[in-house]
Amino acid sequence: MATVHLRIGDLVWGKLGRYPPWPGKVVSPPKDLKKPRGKKCHFVKFFGTEDHAWIKVEQLKPYHPHKEEMIKINKGKRFQQAVDAVEDFLKKKEKQGGKEQSSEGKGDSKGKKTPTKPLKILEEDDEDLSALKDPSEKPASSMEPISKRLKIVEEDTRSTSIQAADSTAINGSITPTDKRIGFLGLGLMGSGIVSNLLKMGHVVTVWNRTVEKVPQDIQHCDLFIQEGARLGRTPAEVVSMCDITFSCVSDPKAARDLVLGPSGVLQGIRPGKCYVEMSTVDPGTITELSQVISSRGGRFLEAPVAGSQQVSNEGMLVILAAGDRTVYEDCSSCFQAMGKTSFFLGEVGNAARMMLILNMVQGSFMATIAEGLTLAQATGQSQHTFLDILSQGQMASTFVDQKCQNILQGNFKPDYYLKHIQKDLRLAISMGDTANHPTPMAAAANEVYKRAKALDQSDNDMSAVYRAYIH
Repeated sequence: MATVHLRIGDLVWGKLGRYPPWPGKVVSPPKDLKKPRGKKCHFVKFFGTEDHAWIKVEQLKPYHPHKEEMIKINKGKRFQQAVDAVEDFLKKKEKQGGKEQSSEGKGDSKGKKTPTKPLKILEEDDEDLSALKDPSEKPASSMEPISKRLKIVEEDTRSTSIQAADSTAINGSITPTDKRIGFLGLGLMGSGIVSNLLKMGHVVTVWNRTVEKVPQDIQHCDLFIQEGARLGRTPAEVVSMCDITFSCVSDPKAARDLVLGPSGVLQGIRPGKCYVEMSTVDPGTITELSQVISSRGGRFLEAPVAGSQQVSNEGMLVILAAGDRTVYEDCSSCFQAMGKTSFFLGEVGNAARMMLILNMVQGSFMATIAEGLTLAQATGQSQHTFLDILSQGQMASTFVDQKCQNILQGNFKPDYYLKHIQKDLRLAISMGDTANHPTPMAAAANEVYKRAKALDQSDNDMSAVYRAYIH
């Protein structure tokens, strides 16, 4: 959401965490309530609930200009009740000549102060957001402790809510498909995807390509088994056991080996079996995989995802799909569980092309930000001040803020591997060559990432490209 300038009393759509925008009003916070550090936000009271929250400015939209848009994409009884509450508020305000009257903390007719209810403050990082449901419902059991209870619920929306696997079908905002789901690859992205599939009640069988060689990966699989997943011994076995099998691996070679190698996907494909390739690879690899899967009577969809480990864990990925439209439709509940939105882009190869373009832009941008930070330091400017100024301008975003903060703290724990963004840049440049289209900016950025890899930064976050400038 774009940053907007708001004042006390303005009506807004506020987005909290992974949930859809909800109607609210900017209000004054209690005097004893401190504003979150480092966050530019407004205190919002949500209509239809007794809830309040600090909402980042980039997660707010003015109410009236976006009303029709929000009503189209959000449905559900509680959402409609909230919208009705806004309309009632506006009618009362109009009758009062445009003035608001609030009973919060005001005196009564005799001059006595009426007590106010303690505010219920929602936080974006609540551990268990499955509490976003009707207060009349009994609390669902959960695989994670419930630290706070929120009261907003969506009964029929495109968004999803994290719930325990045994209660999602009853209380969740989507109904999980009855098809058996397979998932190959439990890396940074795949782990979050599988976790959300399980939490939304899907029946999932998993396999990880390094499980036989790396002891910690056995433990990794065990965690998913404890959450209700089944374990497949080979890709072929997973495909033969499941109706729809997803894969998410590191690069074109890994994607090909998974399908064409010993005990690979192709050996388990039978007529009607669905295979969904979520890895970020080149269009040539995608076309090859589509052809071999189709040759066995299988149905193929490519569905690379835009996001990071954090975004994957939050179930807020953006899914780009292309290929068999019927497979895309069959994957509907899965895509809702793992992402905030999905796009169907037509024929096979289109999603790969779009994904490489997006990652080319992101990788080049990250390198430019690192260059700016190091140039500031080299010219005697404060890097912290540079970031503060950046966050107030048109380039302000969660991505810039998080990456820069991590750089300044020396925290390069991978959220998206540097080696993978360099791979994406390389593939995008090659795609440009094939189309006879120049990509000089991406080529320059690629060289910086290659230097970072030479400095042993491959398995760090992409923001470790910063180190290429200081060594």
